[in-house]
Amino acid sequence: MADCLKLKKSNCKNCYKCIRHCPVKSIRFSGNQAHIVGNECILCGQCFVVCPQNAKEIVDETEKVRVLIQSGDPVYVSLAPSFAANYEGVGINAMRNALKKLGFYDVQETAVGATIVKNEYDRILRENTRDVLISSCCHSVNLLIQKHFQKALPYLADVISPMQAHCSEIKKMNPKAKTVFIGPCVAKKDEAAYYEGYTDAVLTFEELTQWFKKENVELEKIMDSDEKSKARFFPTTGGILKTMAKDNPDYTYMAIDGVENCIAALRDIEQGKIHRCFIEMSACSGSCIGGPVMEKFHRNPVSDYISISNFAGKKDFEVSQPEPQALQKTLEYIDRKLQMPSESEIKSILKQMGKSNPDDELNCGSCGYNTCREKAVAIYQGKAEISMCLPYLKDKAESFSDNIINNTPNGLMVLNDDLEVQQINKAAMNIMNIRNQSDVLGDQVIRILEPKPFMEVKNTGCSIKDQRIYLAEYQKYVEQTITYDKEFHIILCIMRDVTQEETQRKKKEEISRKTIEIADNVVDKQMRIVQEIASLLGETAAETKIALTKLKESIRDE
Repeated sequence: MADCLKLKKSNCKNCYKCIRHCPVKSIRFSGNQAHIVGNECILCGQCFVVCPQNAKEIVDETEKVRVLIQSGDPVYVSLAPSFAANYEGVGINAMRNALKKLGFYDVQETAVGATIVKNEYDRILRENTRDVLISSCCHSVNLLIQKHFQKALPYLADVISPMQAHCSEIKKMNPKAKTVFIGPCVAKKDEAAYYEGYTDAVLTFEELTQWFKKENVELEKIMDSDEKSKARFFPTTGGILKTMAKDNPDYTYMAIDGVENCIAALRDIEQGKIHRCFIEMSACSGSCIGGPVMEKFHRNPVSDYISISNFAGKKDFEVSQPEPQALQKTLEYIDRKLQMPSESEIKSILKQMGKSNPDDELNCGSCGYNTCREKAVAIYQGKAEISMCLPYLKDKAESFSDNIINNTPNGLMVLNDDLEVQQINKAAMNIMNIRNQSDVLGDQVIRILEPKPFMEVKNTGCSIKDQRIYLAEYQKYVEQTITYDKEFHIILCIMRDVTQEETQRKKKEEISRKTIEIADNVVDKQMRIVQEIASLLGETAAETKIALTKLKESIRDE
């Protein structure tokens, strides 16, 4: 399969929306990124349409077409009939004039090839040799059968598509011609690349519109046409049937659109429930006018159909019908090479996902798979990860959260905007002597604590951190932190019981006070003793001084 659809890894947000909408689950997740599984993908383009981050992108072939034009060879456009719905009010001649300004040699309608193909379908059915015949115009349907419904492959018409038939006729008319198909389909890029010799490049309507804008080419709102043909109904549901003769009464003719409906029909075919039937199958709901790259991703099924109907006619294009051999296409089974797990392996994976018994298998589809068993198979095949299971992640997160909340020594309490208790752990209950959670859950916090600090935090948005307070009612000291989460509208209170710390601190303060008091008494007493000694020494010194003075005077007198 050609690499027509790519992924911008940086944009993938691990939302699983693409896998939820992928009808064949051909998307693998690894490292929180989506990866397209090429040998399973049917290029329906649904992942491109639904991706909310625009992480999926279609390979742009505009530059390739520019090179073809610059080569000097005449480049013809095979324009899909759905253009009448995409470019409202613009006819084929107005499109031809605009496209020639871009350098194209000529523009013709793919509906010419559609006429050739429907004639071949009528011929096959007139032969009355096929039990069931499935149209092969839609490359996504072809890939669906080739990759996922091997038993139904013999019923797929071995006939080239209208794009291939038309491009083949253009090259037959002008051997030097290069052909470019323009339409609303991603799969046509793969069809052109895989079946060489028909179409040299494929552009989507979106790529064409961007090219018009870059070259300042404006489309004229003129609904003109050289001739009207019923083959222009091909891009609508039942459009192929509208063009066919349906002249074999032994067959039932029906149209099915949407991959899910096609899958249901193919299952019936494989089970032998359908016989003598021609089935027009389209992967897109509403057929090609509901294509993934109809510009602006618009879904206007009624107005789009009216646009096609107004542009179509009741006659066929005049064509030179090629020989049946020239219209044959080989459609082979494409092996997906995926092993299926055993029942024990599935159960083992389910157990890892927290699905120990059937009641645990919620089949919620949040991971993108319809059932938990399908998800388990995808995990075994390396396409999915256990962490993609939302209930599993929720249970894991809640279990982890509960472990932290219930085992932390700190008291935790959660309030809502109305200051009602929403959650409280065991540590907080022990602090406030609460026996059961049910005694306080849903009640106002005023019942157990002073509400003022909670109101201040909520109103100001300023958190309180490590505030030490005394809860007189509970005779406990706590260090409390209160914060407000504006996004989730919750008030979180964390309380650390510091009663013992506070008691020890007070004991230490009392010991220090008494120690200081004793030290002061000792110092005072010592000072008194020193003073008394000093006083005695002072008196003795004075008496000695007087005696010595008298002795000195008596000696002098002598």
